[in-house]
Amino acid sequence: MSDTNPLLRASGLPAFDVIQPEHVGPAVSEILKLSAVYLDEAESATPGDWDALMGPMAKIDLLFEYGWSPVSHLMGVANSDELRAAHEAALPEIVQFSLKMKQSRALYDRFVAIRESDGFDDLDSAKQRIVLKSIQSAEQAGIALESEQQERFNEIAQRMSQLGSDFSNNVLDETKAWFLDITDAADAEGLPDSYRSMAAAAWAAADDTPDDATADAVGGPWRIKLDAPSFGPFMEHCRNSSLREAAYRAYVTRASSGDRDNSSLIAEILSLRKEQCDLLGYEHYAALSLSRKMADSVSAVQQMFDELLSASLEGGRRELAEITELANSSGHDGTLAHWDVSFWAERLREQRYSFTDEELRPYFSLERVLDGLFGLCHRLFGISVTDATDKAPVWHSDVRYFEVFNEQDQQIAGFYLDPYSRPENKRGGAWMDDCIGRMVDGDLVRLPVAHLVCNGTPPVGERPSLMTFREVETLFHEFGHGLQHMMTTVDLRDAAGISGVEWDAVELPSQFMENWCYHKPTLLGMAVHYETGEVLPDDLYEKICRARTYRAASAMLRQLQFGMTDMTLHSSFDPAGSATVFDVHADITQKTSPMPPFPEGRFLCSFQHIFAGGYAAGYYSYKWAEVLSADAFAAFEEAGLDDESAVAETGRRFRDTVLGLGGSRHPMEIYRQFRGREPNTQALLRHNGLLPANS
Repeated sequence: MSDTNPLLRASGLPAFDVIQPEHVGPAVSEILKLSAVYLDEAESATPGDWDALMGPMAKIDLLFEYGWSPVSHLMGVANSDELRAAHEAALPEIVQFSLKMKQSRALYDRFVAIRESDGFDDLDSAKQRIVLKSIQSAEQAGIALESEQQERFNEIAQRMSQLGSDFSNNVLDETKAWFLDITDAADAEGLPDSYRSMAAAAWAAADDTPDDATADAVGGPWRIKLDAPSFGPFMEHCRNSSLREAAYRAYVTRASSGDRDNSSLIAEILSLRKEQCDLLGYEHYAALSLSRKMADSVSAVQQMFDELLSASLEGGRRELAEITELANSSGHDGTLAHWDVSFWAERLREQRYSFTDEELRPYFSLERVLDGLFGLCHRLFGISVTDATDKAPVWHSDVRYFEVFNEQDQQIAGFYLDPYSRPENKRGGAWMDDCIGRMVDGDLVRLPVAHLVCNGTPPVGERPSLMTFREVETLFHEFGHGLQHMMTTVDLRDAAGISGVEWDAVELPSQFMENWCYHKPTLLGMAVHYETGEVLPDDLYEKICRARTYRAASAMLRQLQFGMTDMTLHSSFDPAGSATVFDVHADITQKTSPMPPFPEGRFLCSFQHIFAGGYAAGYYSYKWAEVLSADAFAAFEEAGLDDESAVAETGRRFRDTVLGLGGSRHPMEIYRQFRGREPNTQALLRHNGLLPANS
């Protein structure tokens, strides 16, 4: 191992503070050289010998965990031209080695030997699932293909990896490149003070503004961007419809023209996925995807779609009529354009619930929200969280590091928190990813470490980060993912935390945690005005709870539109046919939206979840897991949310099952152990106010 290349470490935390693009190439060469040796050891293991097979495999995991995972992580949070070039140069070799492992006949035969051995039934469930999933993974990586077919399969995999990277980079570049500068104070009327401060700071910090340029919240100029903290509030509060139209058009047509046009990439991705499935003998890509999911068929997913759509469609039409009525009574003429909906929906929400996001912001400083989140987790799961940033190398000064301790005051995990938007080099959205996976092997104990990444509102000047309520929910959501990674009690890396958890069950803990944002003791414990120290007034809390179901049908329909489009593109759509992907999206929009499709809309060109992420034929997972999470929270409601001992008892049971068992058992089996039965949709519809009045 090298003392000079930080990507060749083998212990501790990754050296994020010193990793440079020039480290990537040499590190990958060394990693692949050593991995080839360990792969040879595994392939030579005595058939049926678990330890001889898995020992070398764990060493390969360790090399990639410290040498390649940090590079992938930095691509999302500290992207640069130099890092991108280094990543792209190394990617083909990484993909090639990954395929070599997945397509190793010797490894496959050894996993099959374990499955067919007399001792297989004596293995614990985690080991059995690792064996069975490894066999499935090999078969789906083309292990059984003839050499010519396998060669083509590998070409597809290489190309798909590059296409996904190109797709994501195009969206990032388009999001970063577009801006709208407002210089007339009249056009900034209606924009919240905190937003004007952020937008003025963005203008002053831009590369294309003079070095001595100044801007302020009152007089501007203000720069509007397409990242979520800028675009979302702008669409809700900008009074100038033509400016909203400009921003909306830019947002829904990102990466759909010019040098960064993702249209051709989408067509190629879908064609290659279809060819991949043809080679493997699957009817379509959805069948391949669902073979690894909790839902076992397209029809099972469609049944959920139909049930939720029928409960939401009429409500969505009613919600659009309500905001149209308000707009018309306020001087708007005729039907609403797509760029009008967010603006008038926010006006109706303010009118109906008499509060604004900006009114709530001062109560949700990041520090107090973290204190509330950590306090909740202590009550529910018995853990304690301590800031340990001074112990950890970080990739940006915004980033913090925390350690997690159990009820016996033993450290069990750690996590990084990267909370703020940085549109110049950080991709949008929010996510949790594993930094280090839990593994216990004799005296060796590697504690799990998570990455928690958000794109929240950054601090401005002396004012701390003041969060919207949605940003609070997002933080709780990602921390739920982190909890499943960090609180695992499984000792085998391949089944610990979220590893091995079926994709459509992996959102259960994250969406479960969002429910606690509406729990009064939890919310009021963290909602404290950053200047006055005043706790959020009871009447505001009640309004937040009532507002929870505001436009719930519209939100449900939006997610169903995305999920149904994804499933259609990967099941019945023919990439070689006359219809385009945009035709499919428009057709489904007609069925799921009270508004007609926006003709020029090219949302699919920025739909990274299914074209550059892991959600292809799996976007439905958000709703599938939401059914699980709502039903899980209902267990706490039934126990009594005001009964601390009952909440703690239920929380420990959730900890020891859903959070603790990870991928060691089938998620439905784990869920039944926690809940005592299988889930149903009633709690989700009730929480969203979508149950019929007589239910």
